[in-house]
Amino acid sequence: MAAAGCLPWAVRASTTVRWLHIEQNSVVAAFYEAAARAFEAATPGVKVHPQFLENESFKRKLTTLLQSRDRPHVLYSWGGGALREQVRAGVIEDLTASLDQGGWRQQYSPISLLPYTVNGRIYGVPMLTSLVGFFYSKPLFAKAGVTAEAIRTWDDLLAAVRKLQSAGITPMVAGGADKWTLMFYWAFLALRLGGRAALELAMQGKTVDGFAGPSFVRAGELFRQLTDMRPFQPGFLAASYPQSAGQFGDGRGAMILMLDQLRTAMQSNAANKVGVPDADLGWFPFPTVPGGKGHADDTMGGMNGWLVTKGAPREAVAFLRFFLSPAWQRQAGESGWFIPVTPEARAALNKPLLQRMAEAVGRSPYHQLFLDQLLGPSAGAVLNDVAADLASQRLTPKAAADRVQDALRQTL
Repeated sequence: MAAAGCLPWAVRASTTVRWLHIEQNSVVAAFYEAAARAFEAATPGVKVHPQFLENESFKRKLTTLLQSRDRPHVLYSWGGGALREQVRAGVIEDLTASLDQGGWRQQYSPISLLPYTVNGRIYGVPMLTSLVGFFYSKPLFAKAGVTAEAIRTWDDLLAAVRKLQSAGITPMVAGGADKWTLMFYWAFLALRLGGRAALELAMQGKTVDGFAGPSFVRAGELFRQLTDMRPFQPGFLAASYPQSAGQFGDGRGAMILMLDQLRTAMQSNAANKVGVPDADLGWFPFPTVPGGKGHADDTMGGMNGWLVTKGAPREAVAFLRFFLSPAWQRQAGESGWFIPVTPEARAALNKPLLQRMAEAVGRSPYHQLFLDQLLGPSAGAVLNDVAADLASQRLTPKAAADRVQDALRQTL
């Protein structure tokens, strides 16, 4: 636990720092609360008020909140396109000078700061690395005779789906009501097919077709190939992400394509508040696609972190620096709540599953930011919509790719 005491960045003022987060797991939320109380003890006269909004409510309400007189001072962020729009709107504080003081910037790799960099200036600080991959139930895989280590290609994954169905087991769980959970399939397939170059050129508008190009259309075709097999649990389009995490934890499906934070969400939403125990929980990376240009070790996820809003008291930056200090982040690593960004904290991971995921990020030649976050709120929302429409077979792969490109074109 980080020690209280007189800090080098301590300030003396009577003020409240409003801190908005999306953490629904009570144990992690308690960790946040403990950090707030420790900072208060170290900085007399300062109060930190943690505030919670569920993930989807956060996204819907954030624009309005940022225009409010009572807007939060510190808020959760995925960086990327949403941050670019917030910076353009003038509601986010430039943290470049703060990071350059006292060696704070040196805690982070240049890659981890990229999602928070706009026009050469840094507007946020990362806390954790998010990684997308397949979690699976070892007992259900064993019952169907499926070996996770043998799932290396897209065809291998489809074969595993067929074996699970033959054994009377629902192959996959998805929270389709929160459409970004389905976007992971389309986006990861596009990364495997076109690689980093295709995604970056499309994002920059440097190709004729952009996101309507061959790699992205083919990604939709392969996703439809999967959804035609009806691999998901009944009612998946109406299930939210928290509900789907609980359903996976309750054994209502053999695998789920999700972030590394699934474990905490599963524990919060499973009927027994435990879900699949660590000993029975496995993980494997998204499979390759034969003939694809992407590297087999490319990963997708995020560098999730925190922003400070324009006009926030200076104590907000001081608190952020305190909370992201090595001592507090090492505690998060030891507890296995997430994969910390800083190497020192990441080295404290002691859960084998998270260690494996951290190793996957470590050897990745390219870590793709969540595609909906990279595209920004408007085009990103369209991407999520078309992923759900592909899963429900309401849209063709070509039409889906065209819609994403049209949406992006309007923002360039």
